[in-house]
Order: sequence, then C-alpha cells, then structure tokens
Amino acid sequence: MVLERPGVRRHRPPERRQRRQPPPLLTPDSIMRLLLSLLIVAALAAPLRAQDPMAARTKGSLTAPVTVYEMSDFQCPYCARFALDIFPTLEVEFIQTGKVRWIFVNFPLPMHDNAVSAAQVAMCAAQQGKFWPVHDLLFRNQKVWAPLEAPGEYLLTFADSASLKSGAFKDCLTTGATRAEIESDAQAAVRSGAASTPSFYIEGGIMAGAQPLE
Repeated sequence: MVLERPGVRRHRPPERRQRRQPPPLLTPDSIMRLLLSLLIVAALAAPLRAQDPMAARTKGSLTAPVTVYEMSDFQCPYCARFALDIFPTLEVEFIQTGKVRWIFVNFPLPMHDNAVSAAQVAMCAAQQGKFWPVHDLLFRNQKVWAPLEAPGEYLLTFADSASLKSGAFKDCLTTGATRAEIESDAQAAVRSGAASTPSFYIEGGIMAGAQPLE
C-alpha cells in the first residue's frame, strides 16, 4: 500500500529544508529547569484559558499551568531520541503531576520521504484513541521503516501491535482522511516559527531541539 502525502513540503525555504540538522543538545535536566521557571511565572499569573485539547494526541491536565506544543517528525532521528530517551522523564516529572499539558503537532520535513506516511498512520490511530501507542511504535521502529522505499505494508502491521480495528485503520489510510489535519499542523508549526525538529512552543516562544537551553 502506498500512503499518499499531503502537500506539507512547501512551507519553508528550500535551502533551509535541505540542511542537515545538527545533533540536539536537549537534556532532561535542561528542559526541567526551563519548565520549572515557567511554572513559577504561571503561578504568579492569571489562570490560563483552556485551549483546543486535540485530545487524542494530548497528555496532561487541561488545567495545567503550562502547555507545551511539540512539533515533531516521525522520521527525524533527533525526534526519536527525544521521544524515547527524554520525554518519559518529562512525563513523570511534569505531565503526570499536573504541571504541564503536552500536545503533539505533526511537522514532517521534506528531507524525510516517509515522514508524512508515518504521520498518517499515527493520526489514523488517533481516530481510535491509539495515537500514543502508535507514536511510540513509530519511533521505536524508526530504523526499520524509515529507509524503506514503500513503508506502507510494514506500517500497517502496527494495527495489530496497537490493537486497532484494522478495517477502519486501512480505510483511513487509503482515503487520506487525516491529510488535511497533518497539513494544518505543518502550517501552524511554520506560523509559530518552527524551522527544525523537534521544536517546542512553550508559553509564547519557540525552543528548537537542535539548540542548547540556557
């Protein structure tokens, strides 16, 4: 099966898109320090209004004082490193304790041929309430599907791994039901100022994963 790609590759200047991203310097400690500082500011400010929850790809309480938008590409190796090595610590320390609400935003980069197909898989899983299990499967198995010329057949195996209704999942993929949502995500990421992945929109400012947090 060939998964169609929405036109999400023309939002950023070509010369910037083709540059190889330097390794990110994010560490759990550096992100924790930043979030702690934001929590202090939020505690002194007026309560935040609840935003669109995008519940299927959101973790954390609607009343959390800090909301983080993660702009990520499923084929990006630095995004995989963040998702597998750093995010679990942040989830325990900040999300599960009600301090931070975390929202995933699709931002597939043009240099990654299979990124949009992977995003479609995740978003179709989201329609069945299984975004996060498939999110983890995609990143955990990135080295398997990322280099494939036609990853569709392999990606379909995630339906069984995540206990999805396979018929509805396949229909979602073949009809391109989530393409518009992925396109909207990418446009929002560009408007927010994101230029690499992973990037994070935290309380009104962009933090790029390829830069140190100081």
